[in-house]
Amino acid sequence: MRLSRGMVTSRVLAGTIPKTGDDSKDLALAGSLARSSKDLEEHEFAVRSVADALEPFCSSTNVPDAPFVLHLANVMHLATDVTGALIESKKDIDVFSLLKSLHPSAAVCGTPRNKAFDVIDEIEGMNRGRYAGPVGWVDARGDGELGIALRSGQIDKNQIRIFAGCGIVSGSDPDVEVAESLAKFAAMQSALN
Repeated sequence: MRLSRGMVTSRVLAGTIPKTGDDSKDLALAGSLARSSKDLEEHEFAVRSVADALEPFCSSTNVPDAPFVLHLANVMHLATDVTGALIESKKDIDVFSLLKSLHPSAAVCGTPRNKAFDVIDEIEGMNRGRYAGPVGWVDARGDGELGIALRSGQIDKNQIRIFAGCGIVSGSDPDVEVAESLAKFAAMQSALN
């Protein structure tokens, strides 16, 4: 999320497919990602949670009707830029106020949020610590840019832990979700080698 002079933008990434390294295959995969009902559903949950969180702060918002495919080194994501203009009376709102409303989004926690918290707490089996927490910068005006530490790592004395995850919806295939997570790990593993 970026806040700059009364304008807020949040790039929502949800719905992912691994890249193959073959440009023609990857273009075909990008097309299938853009048409995947499962990935579009996952993406819509995330977009709606961000738009709903920003709406009370904004005089107007723009939520595109369809996502675009963002190509990264190892994966492709469905992406939507949700934008808004802060209400004039809320111009003194800082990036932390928006963060409090936005975080965690459906992409990180699930929906509905309170029920998802309970399910995560029950089945995940680990404390997320800094994983999926906000990282970024803030200036003296309260403007700033924050991202979610979804692909991240933590180095302790004798241990390095790396983190990645994926969104689970009713149409999720566990084997496909594991492959997606492994593709997300690839950049971090490469950096550590």
